[in-house]
Amino acid sequence: MENLTVNEATLNKYFGILENLDINSKKSLIIKLTKSINTKPKQKYNINNIFGAWQGEETAEEIIDEIKNSRYNKREIAEL
Repeated sequence: MENLTVNEATLNKYFGILENLDINSKKSLIIKLTKSINTKPKQKYNINNIFGAWQGEETAEEIIDEIKNSRYNKREIAEL
């Protein structure tokens, strides 16, 4: 998502609304704005890293059987 850039007139309009907030709301807003400035930049992921062939000695059938056998069903049916 790109950052929103506003001009001075728009900032003054926002401030006109925000200056009527109570002290606790202003402090909370200051904290949130400060945290948004101090956040680490998001890491960019190389989409090519998620592609590739499966590397293993198992056959498709063996992998399917392993997945099916590892399933755990803890469903308890209550008797009436």
